[in-house]
Amino acid sequence: MSHSNGSLKAIMYALGANMGIAVAKGFAAWYTRSGAMLAETIHSFADCANQLLLLFGIRRSKRPASQDHPLGYGKALYFWSFIVALMLFSMGGIFSIYEGVHKLMHPEMPKSPWVAVCVLAVSVLLEMVSLRGALSEVRRIQGKRSFLKWFKQSRQSELIVVVGEDIAALLGLLLALLAVLLTIFLGNPFYDALGTIAIGMVLVLVAFIVGIEVKSLLIGESADPETVSALRDFLSGRPEVAQVYSLITLQLGTEMMVAAKVRMKRMDEAVPMIEDINRVEAALKAGFPDVRWIFFEPDVRD
Repeated sequence: MSHSNGSLKAIMYALGANMGIAVAKGFAAWYTRSGAMLAETIHSFADCANQLLLLFGIRRSKRPASQDHPLGYGKALYFWSFIVALMLFSMGGIFSIYEGVHKLMHPEMPKSPWVAVCVLAVSVLLEMVSLRGALSEVRRIQGKRSFLKWFKQSRQSELIVVVGEDIAALLGLLLALLAVLLTIFLGNPFYDALGTIAIGMVLVLVAFIVGIEVKSLLIGESADPETVSALRDFLSGRPEVAQVYSLITLQLGTEMMVAAKVRMKRMDEAVPMIEDINRVEAALKAGFPDVRWIFFEPDVRD
């Protein structure tokens, strides 16, 4: 489905960019002994691990439904997305803050800092390419919504995580570049340590925001408001349906469950009514490919 393909493409963009960036940063951190570069190296390797976890989560979420999990394993994607948010918080944010405090207590001028500047400048360009790829997938599905509204309403946890990581990575790179340049021109390693702490705080903040969104999905959310409205309009417009009393949706990873309570136009005889319901369900699945489970309740009152 396009839902999965778009997210997969964004993850592969991020993984490719972060792997190259992590290796370059690691060399620069080892060569220059810059705390900000070391923080960025750990951040990039953590991002690579995070993207691999997201790919693993997508694969696990596609397992078929079983007796113990009759609605499938779609929420596995939310679980692994939440793990990624925790890793971004701990491996990225907390470690960077720790490293920055350590550098404040034991200041040391970076060796050959211009090497770090060159690596960071190239890394900024690569990260911008990765973020552009992720945002192109967002623009394809966000419709007329603003980015912030999409972020709040989106049910694609993997895309939320990738975009959040890319934004945090780009901000971290810019902070690291600023910290190294200030250290060079002012001759004071304090700015390198301060930049390391600032990077950690950015990562902690982004991880916290992403974690809140994914936690809500993990607990259980309906389909996004635009989809729910489209589903209600679709059912109300069917010739077999007289009135839609209630509509409940549940997003399960890339799939969706729909429970509808409606008054059918033909309710005097059971067989014709059942045939009408079957036609509505088939049309609903055809019009909304993400819908996998439908629970239809015909009634005469709400």
